[in-house]
Amino acid sequence: MDVPVGLTASATGAVAEETRRPKALRMLWITAAWGACFVAIEWGLRDAPLLWFAALRALIAGAALLALGAAWHRPVPRGWRAWGLITVLGLVNVTVAFAAMFGGVAGGATGTAAVLANAQPLLILLPAWYFYGERLSPRTSAALVVGFAGLVAVALPGGGGSGAALSLLSAAAVTAGTLLSRRLTGLDLVTATAWHLLIGAAGLMMLAAAVEGSPVILWSPRFTLSLAFLALVGTAATTVAWFAEARRSRLDTLTAWTFLTPVLGIALASVALGERPGGWTAVGLLAVLAAMWIALRPPAGPPRTRRLSAPPTGEPHGQSPEQRVGPGQGAVKIRPPGRVLSGS
Repeated sequence: MDVPVGLTASATGAVAEETRRPKALRMLWITAAWGACFVAIEWGLRDAPLLWFAALRALIAGAALLALGAAWHRPVPRGWRAWGLITVLGLVNVTVAFAAMFGGVAGGATGTAAVLANAQPLLILLPAWYFYGERLSPRTSAALVVGFAGLVAVALPGGGGSGAALSLLSAAAVTAGTLLSRRLTGLDLVTATAWHLLIGAAGLMMLAAAVEGSPVILWSPRFTLSLAFLALVGTAATTVAWFAEARRSRLDTLTAWTFLTPVLGIALASVALGERPGGWTAVGLLAVLAAMWIALRPPAGPPRTRRLSAPPTGEPHGQSPEQRVGPGQGAVKIRPPGRVLSGS
């Protein structure tokens, strides 16, 4: 997995971000891992209380990333603004999102929870336009309508109830976390992600102690494997990768990839848990896939290119703009992309 060393912001980076699309292979393994998480949650809940299970997931993931950051000598966040943002991100993206996600799985069918907890593509479009100026195209608006109809079709057979409501709350919390993650400028991605997971885990443990009391956990092989997968693969690795993509890609095309998560989650639940989707669920899944296809299609026609004006009279032809601008005459320097470390 490619992990950016630091997060920087510049006018040039903002322009490039508007046109960059998520890396397909990275998004495929992220969505596959997230789809498998719902089955792992269902298995783990047989051996552990809901909130303590969610807290352990975040705690182990954060500790693993913190150890990785220390091994790589990554800088620790500094300043009240950085720690305030990390704290809010941890409480929203971890404490609220994980508690609601686990509650959604416990309160309904795994497949339905997987669909509703991944409503982020529909929830993020208006905030992305408001906060970051990412305008909604007619095609994206069509994907919004089709995707929402698909989610409704999938959710109806599940009967709604507390599981559906908690899954939607989880989706809203993850959406807020994605929006907040773009403000992690100047912070190392690995250590910032680690601390937001640890702070979120602390919130979950306090909530679990108040609601469930002392943890009573059966450390069976099934639970241990489920927890290890959820913490290391489904949380630590995917969260760093997701935050990396969130700062370099348009949010509408990025979150459209999560339409794959419920599809994979329902497929895995059908195989591993014996959950058989009904007719309306199949119709809803087709609508969700259609919405993803609409949102991720490349723009029609050749890509736009900015035309360079002809050189003023008297300047030699064939020279680049940098060659025509002398030292101290306002040459514009483009900062190269940040250094990237390759990890796993």
